[in-house]
Amino acid sequence: MTAHPIEMRCYGTTSAPAYSIATLVTDRTQHGELIASLRAGGFDLDCEYLFIDNSGPHQIGAYAGLNALIETARAPVVILCHQDVRLLTDGRAALDARLAELSARDQSWAVAGNAGGVAPGRLALRITDPHGSDQYVGDLPERVVSLDENLLIVRRDANVRFSPELDGFHFYGADICLHAARLGRSAYVIDFHLEHLSPGRKGPEFAVALAAFRNRWSRHGVPAWLQTTCALVHLSGRPISGRLGRLAERSITRLSRHLPGARGWRHTAESVR
Repeated sequence: MTAHPIEMRCYGTTSAPAYSIATLVTDRTQHGELIASLRAGGFDLDCEYLFIDNSGPHQIGAYAGLNALIETARAPVVILCHQDVRLLTDGRAALDARLAELSARDQSWAVAGNAGGVAPGRLALRITDPHGSDQYVGDLPERVVSLDENLLIVRRDANVRFSPELDGFHFYGADICLHAARLGRSAYVIDFHLEHLSPGRKGPEFAVALAAFRNRWSRHGVPAWLQTTCALVHLSGRPISGRLGRLAERSITRLSRHLPGARGWRHTAESVR
């Protein structure tokens, strides 16, 4: 971590922050707008902001970088978010209430977010993004098997982390949920509405990250098919490989989005979901 020092900003005098807001930053302007949005919404005097400057040519991956931020955080709740997240009408009071409700419902929760996969073809969503405004899908709070990476709210006392052997910027939301499940903990999409300015993208590195994620989690007692907001991943049983296997997996993915219980999909050619 010597090449990627963690920077901290605290706007109050408290030595025991309620929230640690942690971000990997590639654009200082966007990050400044994120902080301004959060502070205006009440995440201010008893919150700390932690970030790693990832704007140079040698970036630290999300798995290692976010693990380091969690380890540095002092608050009982760590908000891991993208730099292009913005508050809308929900602010600090709304998140306080949603997390209190979640704890009353399920004391074992470890991670929460605003978008995730429930089962093949089924998403839970509470978000505004380029795929649609004011999306509310599911019976929230709803338990999920994966969470979208734009917002990950982590209970520090749950002791969940990201796989240290994985790298890159894809599937780490699903990864931390799988670690939580192995510890007997749960993950939820909650009714905390904010805006994510990016639609999400699948570049050439997506397939590499998918293969590494699948190799890490196959045959670990996880679901045979794991739904994320951008992919239906085959994890257990006989491996699906080769050109025919990839064609079969894409066909199963398309079919799952048209099942009677399917929900949350925007059927556009360019969208990730």
